[in-house]
Amino acid sequence: MTVDNDSRDPDSVQLAETTSQPSSVIPRASTWSIWALFCLSVGVLALAALRGGEWAVSNVLVVDGLTAVMWVVVTFFSGIVHSYSRRYMAGDRDLELFYARVFGFTLVVMTMTAANHVALFAAAWLAMGLLMAALIGHVRDWTQARAAAALARRYFLASSALLAGSLGLLAWATGTTTISGILAQADELSMTVALVAVSALVLAALIQSALFPFHNWLLSSMTAPTPASALMHAGFVNAGGILLTRFAPVVTLEIAVMSAVVLIGAVSALLGQAMGLVQTDIKRKLGSSTIAQMGFMIMQCGLGFFAAAIAHLILHGFYKAYLFLSAGAAVEQTVPNKSKSTETGVSSVAISLLTAIGAGVVFATLTGKPLLAFDSGTILVLVVVLTTLTAARDILHRTVLSSALRVAAVPTVVLTAITGYALLYNAISAILSGVPMADAPTELTVAHFLALALFVGAYLATEFSWHRSSTRLYVFLLNRSQPDPSTVLTTKEEYNDV
Repeated sequence: MTVDNDSRDPDSVQLAETTSQPSSVIPRASTWSIWALFCLSVGVLALAALRGGEWAVSNVLVVDGLTAVMWVVVTFFSGIVHSYSRRYMAGDRDLELFYARVFGFTLVVMTMTAANHVALFAAAWLAMGLLMAALIGHVRDWTQARAAAALARRYFLASSALLAGSLGLLAWATGTTTISGILAQADELSMTVALVAVSALVLAALIQSALFPFHNWLLSSMTAPTPASALMHAGFVNAGGILLTRFAPVVTLEIAVMSAVVLIGAVSALLGQAMGLVQTDIKRKLGSSTIAQMGFMIMQCGLGFFAAAIAHLILHGFYKAYLFLSAGAAVEQTVPNKSKSTETGVSSVAISLLTAIGAGVVFATLTGKPLLAFDSGTILVLVVVLTTLTAARDILHRTVLSSALRVAAVPTVVLTAITGYALLYNAISAILSGVPMADAPTELTVAHFLALALFVGAYLATEFSWHRSSTRLYVFLLNRSQPDPSTVLTTKEEYNDV
């Protein structure tokens, strides 16, 4: 049996192309430069936290709390990827080009988060997408990589066109080309202009963050080298949340759009989580998880809690970068273990219910969200608790503990995670205090109750294993999670019998 060379695994391609080429100084110089930028960003963040306010450069750049936070996050993840790639990408024939793209991507994202001129913001957004598409198609001789890069590029160009159109409309309506000027005049926009501009902004964010129904580019991007995938899932997809947070005074003008964002985010979060259940490939499973987490992040923006969305993308970035860079260690041969029970008893349900109530009280108390007010803040608390509870039970189910010990450990894990999330949320809220509308709770609509019902239903289905009894659901999830056929790594047609 022979295999077409174009269908090879990317890691195999990298090894095959390893030569005795002389050591390049570009990886070393790029890595040291990124870590220097990280140290500088930490200093900027410290100044922003201590002094507050913002620093402007000729109405072109503005460094505020959001900029400082994202600079630290982006440079840290990029530094990790740079350092990891020194060994992982060793011997790659396009090593210098890979580092140039990763370094350029980092600078572009830093520029985007600080841009105050609409043209600079749009240009940085476009460059960010094009560089990521190039990283997805890094292995030039691999047919599937080129197809994945072309697919991602089409999505990113559509996102950039929507963003440019929205910014152009806002600049025309307000008579200013600065983002700060547009935000200052947001309340004066007509209903028609606001609806069109906000809708285009939201669509651009949804595409970039790979939310349903725009998630196919992410599931088809598995051709990217693992370091590029880590940078994509830990940083690139977060751009949607950053965009909505930066333009919060404009986005919150239309309650109908905000409600739609809540519903789309909820559907994407639950669909991504469900798609991960039917995956056997480690990178596709992580991709489905990213769709779920981005859905939750965008949903938080729809609820009006933009600072919570930033806190969430930071936590998700750290977690997903670790998972991708350690993915190789997760590939191991295992045998079925029949000792683990998936049955749910009365005691398990009771403990879960009490844990949910306690976690809700803890999160609401620490973040100052009144539970009895029943606004979008209440929805945020309930969704955070249900999501954390589900994640904790899933993590503990994978341990070697007995069923009784796993159930007993749920309160400890959930309350610890909720407390940590709440403290980070408070810290981010304090740093973003000078950013317009970092927290802007909205009125409840039908969409909010529907989203909450979806989360409660999904939790109960998982708790009682109802999802395991539906063959149609399995087939539906399997179909929805398929990448573009042209990007599939290996198909049976590529094999020839000897």
